[in-house]
Amino acid sequence: MEPFVSTLIYFFVSIAIVLVGLVIFELLTQKYKDWDEVLKGNHAVALSIGGKIVGICIVLAFSIYNSADVVETLIWGAVGIVLQMIAYLLFQLFTRTFSVEEQLQKGNIAVGIISMSVSIGLGFVIGASIT
Repeated sequence: MEPFVSTLIYFFVSIAIVLVGLVIFELLTQKYKDWDEVLKGNHAVALSIGGKIVGICIVLAFSIYNSADVVETLIWGAVGIVLQMIAYLLFQLFTRTFSVEEQLQKGNIAVGIISMSVSIGLGFVIGASIT
């Protein structure tokens, strides 16, 4: 019974961490509201959000695998969200010739794919660094 209970605990903790991460990313977005854009059918924003979700989940998967308990998973989840935010801000900084937010709002799929790839790729790097 213990593995079943542990699975449920990690499942709900992971959902909470992902939701917190999405709220934080929503607060970082200044030019539009993520979910409003998704409801409008903006695929670029959906790709970007999807990448953030997958990136955070990758960090959580590594965290659950390498952590001794749920508290450690919570800590690594928080670290993962912070590092994902830093990665997103750096992505915006390094694309000085255009605004990532403006391009996502305009529905630029190419920028959405790159944003998604940055989040997923760095999710693996951050996750692999958890020891």
